[in-house]
Amino acid sequence: MAGYIEDRWLNKRPDPATGKGDRYKVAGIPGVRARTFQTLDDAKAWLAKASSQAREGEFVDPRRGLITLSEYIDKYWLPGKPQRGKNRKNINERLNHIRPQLGALPLRDVTAAVLRKFIVHLEETVAGSYGNSICSTLASILDTAVEDKRITSNSARSKSVVFPSKKVKEKREAWAPEVVRAVLEAINPRHRIAVVLGAGCGLRQGEVFGLSAADIDFKDAQIHVHRQIQLDGNTMLYKLPKGEKTRVVPMPASVAAELRRHMREYAPLLIELPWGEADAEKTQQHALVLTNAAGNANNFKNWNVRTWKPALVAASLIPKPEPGARRGAFTESRKDGFHVLRHTYASVTLREEEDIVTLSHWLGHETPTITLEHYAHFMPQSGAKGAAAVNALLAPPTAAKTPLVLKLPQHSPALIWKQYPDKEPAARRHTKVGRSEPPPSWLGPSQVPRAENHLPKAS
Repeated sequence: MAGYIEDRWLNKRPDPATGKGDRYKVAGIPGVRARTFQTLDDAKAWLAKASSQAREGEFVDPRRGLITLSEYIDKYWLPGKPQRGKNRKNINERLNHIRPQLGALPLRDVTAAVLRKFIVHLEETVAGSYGNSICSTLASILDTAVEDKRITSNSARSKSVVFPSKKVKEKREAWAPEVVRAVLEAINPRHRIAVVLGAGCGLRQGEVFGLSAADIDFKDAQIHVHRQIQLDGNTMLYKLPKGEKTRVVPMPASVAAELRRHMREYAPLLIELPWGEADAEKTQQHALVLTNAAGNANNFKNWNVRTWKPALVAASLIPKPEPGARRGAFTESRKDGFHVLRHTYASVTLREEEDIVTLSHWLGHETPTITLEHYAHFMPQSGAKGAAAVNALLAPPTAAKTPLVLKLPQHSPALIWKQYPDKEPAARRHTKVGRSEPPPSWLGPSQVPRAENHLPKAS
């Protein structure tokens, strides 16, 4: 077995001031740094373990795991990830949830117990699907640390560590018509058209910002969704819509009227932006329908703080910031983000019994399954048939129905013997069946024969 144990006290005594000092030194193992121990048993155990792992190529020096999680992310993990674009933006947003809770811990202290507690925190603060994405990013970081021989195993892959479920999704909520009208009245008139396009055509925020005059077909009452505006860092750029899917959506007459009015008051402006990436050489120019007062394309961050949130405050949907609060310190509310207009569009469309496949195309979803998962609860009578079936199952038994009794017309005795001419009295055989006439002299009112008295007897 490679390596040896050295008794350091033969040459070096404990520190006279403290009386402390590790006595035994383990060294000589190829690829393994020397370590010292206070007891011989600890030194022997370490020598055996380190030698075995060194032979199998699995040795990880515990001291390499002393680097903090945040330091490892910045120095070794992030440099291997995309440096630009939406992917980097998404990574940074997830790291903003990881760093405050775990960033100061050494890598080797990110144990399964720590992660279970972290997941409980996520489940209380973010949606299940987003929490799952955060945990997946953390697991990727720890996988890389294992490959770099910083830690021996990834605690995020332990059986006891269960990520938040992707399938647990927040129920989509739509605004009531009066709320939409309140926001339309409250928002800056220049930006009113954004609310109209979101609630009236289901466009995403970036698609509203990227809509050009050439995309609007007033003749066929259609809007062509060809692009969106996105942020790459602080740089705005044109990109294809989400999923790289262009589409055509119907334009209701009310939306067309609003667009005509808006374009008369605020003429479309030609805006040139990079295409696809912030540093792309290729650019495009489009006459944008919605621009800011300075004549530029709308920046998401500025628009949300300067236009959208103040409108929500004016419509009494969120509280006004406290006096002296920093600019933009509005109450965060996911359910009242711009995307709620898209949910509202889906709700009013489904309540008018539009089919789910058509709506999926209008919204630009990848498959109708996504539309159904998000918006099935907006469908008319959703769940009513199931509730009715359960009510029938659990309802108390009802009393047996009374058999129907045949009631014969009192003044048409001929009907009784129609099927049995041989039983008909001779005096009545000349009467036409079905005629309503007074009873004959031979039949008093109290002597109307009953049907059961004149049926042939069973032989």
